[in-house]
Amino acid sequence: MPVIGLLSHEIDPRFPAFHQGLAEAGYVEGRNVTVEYRLAEGHVERYPRLAADLVHREVKVIAALGGSPSALAAKAATTTIPIVFQGASDPVGIG
Repeated sequence: MPVIGLLSHEIDPRFPAFHQGLAEAGYVEGRNVTVEYRLAEGHVERYPRLAADLVHREVKVIAALGGSPSALAAKAATTTIPIVFQGASDPVGIG
């Protein structure tokens, strides 16, 4: 079963929309996909460790939903796992 790593600041009200999008693509958590949640709980400095943990878990994709800090931590943690992110105001500018 594929595993998605979700890296976020906290439990987010957008999570239901995330799951709805997965369902529309044919993926239902617990049935044919697993989602590993890693939440920084208000501590941005935790992102690198949390992202490294997702890489160690060998997730198939990382969804970085904590803005630029989570996206950059995911990028620093892997060069092979695809990263999907939101909230970065200038993704090219921040690297």
